[in-house]
Amino acid sequence: MHYLNMRPEQIRDAIQRNLPAVLPLGVVEYHAEHLPVGVDSHVVNGMLERIEAEAPDRIILLPPFCYGSATFAVAGPEGNGTIDVKQEHLVPVAEDIFRSLLRVGFRNIFCFIAHQTERFYQGMPTDLAFRSAAIKVIFERLEQENGEGWWGKEKNSSYYSGKNNPFHWIRVFPVRTTEETKKKFKGDHAGVLETSEMLAMHPEQVDMSKIDDSLWFARSAREATCEFGEAAIAATISDMRRILLEGADII
Repeated sequence: MHYLNMRPEQIRDAIQRNLPAVLPLGVVEYHAEHLPVGVDSHVVNGMLERIEAEAPDRIILLPPFCYGSATFAVAGPEGNGTIDVKQEHLVPVAEDIFRSLLRVGFRNIFCFIAHQTERFYQGMPTDLAFRSAAIKVIFERLEQENGEGWWGKEKNSSYYSGKNNPFHWIRVFPVRTTEETKKKFKGDHAGVLETSEMLAMHPEQVDMSKIDDSLWFARSAREATCEFGEAAIAATISDMRRILLEGADII
């Protein structure tokens, strides 16, 4: 189900069933000369769209958030299109999104991101902003509902066990989570992987004749194929599906 299309009674039913509500996280960033600036946003949202299409009654797809912290690590924005929202400005926006979702009643919220995931265990600006916001808002909500010293009370002795873990209310993941998938489909920037994924998802937005060999990070794009893109998408969707629909807690 797409959240924007849901009526209140459908939202209440989804809350009652504790369905996963999923927020695609993206950025607007220069991806060499042959790809559009929305690659990261297209990739994560496109994969989640496919999962929602397979199981529309088991997942809630929230509107994508595309204005992440892109940084200017690849290129400056002038004439290249990157829109960068600083991490410190992103945090309060993420907090408000999560506060609202918790107030609506959701307790099974996920975010997936396809940008700068190579050091996810340590974090990069966009995912760190949302992860930090999630923890802050969860603690805030726990104190509102249970008062200070909530964890020390006998009635809360079962927290962190089974389905009673409040820190599972909001979780942030990279699109590729298993070591097997990450090894087989190594992340890149405008290279063979991202170009292949875009050829599979939005071929009309790719201009292979514009591949610029002076950009070292984009040279491998000449090897891109729709078939490789579809294989990468299938493996990545499998990782995401395990988390969303099968309850796997990989990270």
